[in-house]
Amino acid sequence: MAAELDVRPTKKLGQNFVHDPNTVRRIVDLSGVGQGDHVLEVGPGLGSLTLGLLDSGAHVTAVEIDPVLGERLPATVAERAPEAAARFTVHIQDALKLAAEDLADQPTHLVANLPYNVAVPVVLHLLAELPSLAHGLVMVQTEVADRMAAGPGSRTYGVPSVKLAWYGPARKVAPVPRAVFWPVPNVDSALVGFERAAEPVSDADRDEVFAVVDAAFAQRRKTLRAALSSWAGSGEKAEAILRAAGVDPRARGEQLGVRDFAKIARSKSLPPFV
Repeated sequence: MAAELDVRPTKKLGQNFVHDPNTVRRIVDLSGVGQGDHVLEVGPGLGSLTLGLLDSGAHVTAVEIDPVLGERLPATVAERAPEAAARFTVHIQDALKLAAEDLADQPTHLVANLPYNVAVPVVLHLLAELPSLAHGLVMVQTEVADRMAAGPGSRTYGVPSVKLAWYGPARKVAPVPRAVFWPVPNVDSALVGFERAAEPVSDADRDEVFAVVDAAFAQRRKTLRAALSSWAGSGEKAEAILRAAGVDPRARGEQLGVRDFAKIARSKSLPPFV
């Protein structure tokens, strides 16, 4: 099919296509999707995972940035899974620009082999933009998987860990061997699963919480009093806000959970700091 389309996988688009049927079946099985579910797939490529998801009985909405690949997908589904053609839709666009109003139906699951260079931004954008997304299973670079699923105190804990935790718990599910991809990548891959929590972490403003997180980890070796000084307006204000939130100003960002960051953001929005 790649030869037919004159497709050469590019690093720019992070194209490493899954070609192993057992791996596809494993991903679909681990995702838990089935009849009646609506799956959003980002970066379907040549359609291997797409066909596996359709075989589960789910509806699949695919988002593909490459127009050559995107335009070929409906024909691939019609040829290889004609009974599922009515359950498949493709949007040729950048997933980072996808909006809820672009979709006729709102998906409940995200299942995707994500380009490594945009994996975290894509997941966070889609969780923010699509409140219907309740479950996710994505294939990413192992180092990215570690960061997404890390907890406080871990050396891999950082911005992706906290921001994903804002929406709900994440876990590293399983490794994926390099040989199942074409071309074979020079990095290891893993599956990360996540769930949207039934209740919000906090009533704090999400953008303000994320601003605290960004500031705390921009200089992760510094104490929070120092790291948050620009965000708060001064070191003295940062210390006062931290103490009001019940957080030790001498602590570092890697020691805090998402609820702690939410308390800090919430404290800044209350008198005497507003």
